[in-house]
Amino acid sequence: MLVARGLRKAYGPTPALEDAAFEIAAGEVVAVMGPSGSGKSTLLHCLAGIVPPDAGELRYQDRDMAAMSDRERSALRRRAFGFVFQFGQLVPELTCGENAALPLRLGGVKRREAARRAAEWLDRLEVGDVADKRPGEVSGGQGQRVAVARALAAEPRILFADEPTGALDSFNSERVMTLLTEAARESGAAVVLVTHDARVAAYSDREVVVRDGRTRSWATA
Repeated sequence: MLVARGLRKAYGPTPALEDAAFEIAAGEVVAVMGPSGSGKSTLLHCLAGIVPPDAGELRYQDRDMAAMSDRERSALRRRAFGFVFQFGQLVPELTCGENAALPLRLGGVKRREAARRAAEWLDRLEVGDVADKRPGEVSGGQGQRVAVARALAAEPRILFADEPTGALDSFNSERVMTLLTEAARESGAAVVLVTHDARVAAYSDREVVVRDGRTRSWATA
């Protein structure tokens, strides 16, 4: 589904990625691990089309992402990619239900249909009861599940999760990861999971370790 070969990315004189490789199939969960500053978040940002690599090959469903315009990559992120970040990044002025429906609304889905689909995912992630509350009125674990519901409501083909449990305690981390991986596998979405936590990585099918901008991969089972 997504294949990268020989990715290189530098910020000024500092290399962040050096000959990095990555691939993921539909329905697969791949954990990207590595120490701070190793390049794992840069790898995610390149794979998601947020920042362009300086060199290398990056293909999504056999389409050359480097050949896409900024507008085409933005459309790809709206249509095919979902995102979950460490602190959720929910819009504080919107209710949790409105947050979950936001990507659908931005994609042109009518308000009622977007609300219905968002409500289904909130229920699935066990936070349907907070739909009318604002992010500041819910716990961190609930807010992060709302963020996962928001990402999955648009039915992405790939979900990019950057330290999705980094701000949670161990109980909420396990619950979020269980629900995230179960929901993604049921929907057929692939998951690129950036984490420094081996307990979180254990939910993946395979690990890619980034060190000094280079990658190494093996199965977790």
